[in-house]
Amino acid sequence: MKCVKFLLFFFNFIFWLCGLALIVVGIMVQIGLHKSFMINDASASGVPIVLIGVGVVIFFIAFFGCCGAWKENYCMITTFAVLLSLIIIIEIAAAIAGYIFRNKLSAVVQDSLTEMINKYNNGTTEFKKAVDKLQEDMKCCGVNSSLDWKHFKPEGNSVPDSCCKNVTANCGIGTMTDAAMVYQKGCHDTVEAVLKKNIQWVIVAALVIAFLQIMGIVFACMLMRGIRSGYEVM
Repeated sequence: MKCVKFLLFFFNFIFWLCGLALIVVGIMVQIGLHKSFMINDASASGVPIVLIGVGVVIFFIAFFGCCGAWKENYCMITTFAVLLSLIIIIEIAAAIAGYIFRNKLSAVVQDSLTEMINKYNNGTTEFKKAVDKLQEDMKCCGVNSSLDWKHFKPEGNSVPDSCCKNVTANCGIGTMTDAAMVYQKGCHDTVEAVLKKNIQWVIVAALVIAFLQIMGIVFACMLMRGIRSGYEVM
């Protein structure tokens, strides 16, 4: 009983850390999608929001489980096991949603980057800086190629300076098709690859945490059984 009690207490401490980690990861994914990669599709926010919500709930459930294990309170441990089971179901659902979103990511990235280009000229200074940073960091230009910036200037042969291989003032003027000056490859494939890799790690993390939580439920059930046996002996 003492061994199970301390194992459950230890697992709850791990859950507490996992809850904190899910909150941080969820916030980072949300910021990354909307700030760094300009992904404005509503479905893209689903997974990070679920991660943040689950992280907050786990954070408090773990504290609840620690108190129940320490006091050997049957009611608290039972509630902890039930709530943890519900959280596992939500995490598995979030992992499935992440996998489904991963498959439709190409279309979402295409639409978001196209919208990014269309809004560039009339966008705020902050928006333009974010677009420029994306192109500079990813070493790309436009959605599928530099030709996507054909409406950037009236002459139709210029791109933002962030498309240049060596960024200098007005380096993008009249150099849209100049491969020596401007990146010809679009940002679509690079952004999609980065997002798919990040989503994959989020899915793996969710499944690992779910496995740890299953172990926690097993220990909770063992402790519940031990407490019940103690009541029966009394």
